[in-house]
Amino acid sequence: MSKLLRYYSEGNIYFTTSVTYDRQLLLKEGYPELKSCLDLIQDEIDIKIISWVLLPDHFHLIIEPHNENLSKIMKIIKLKYSYLYKKKYKLYEKTIWQKRFWDHIIRDEADLNNQMDNIHYNPVKHGYVKRPFDWEYSSIHDYKKNGFYQRDWGEKEDLNIDGEFGE
Repeated sequence: MSKLLRYYSEGNIYFTTSVTYDRQLLLKEGYPELKSCLDLIQDEIDIKIISWVLLPDHFHLIIEPHNENLSKIMKIIKLKYSYLYKKKYKLYEKTIWQKRFWDHIIRDEADLNNQMDNIHYNPVKHGYVKRPFDWEYSSIHDYKKNGFYQRDWGEKEDLNIDGEFGE
């Protein structure tokens, strides 16, 4: 495997995605444990997780690593969760994560807001819920409390179309 070079510079904010191995639904039973890992890492090292969502086979973060290495941060999160998952289910040989992760440097406030919307809408996009606020494992609830989102933001309504249209 080739060595992937990532660009890190103090002061940058990153949008990241990590995916489970073969997109197995390995996070579904472990949402509390993964959220706990995110909380722990913020307490242990100098980072700020700005926005997040946890889904059955992947998670997204917007993270400000301050002077920490983003690869190290992602490695710690994945290792902590893997340890808890394997211990809980006694699956010590199981591969939990795809290698690597995807990242994008946030360029400006508009990009930050767009990526936050993408993160918070992700459960709707994947068909898990019809409203982003119905998904428990997301930072959208904190942003709603602070007035960042309206109550009906991102709702997906069913289309009730009766009649025949060219059949």
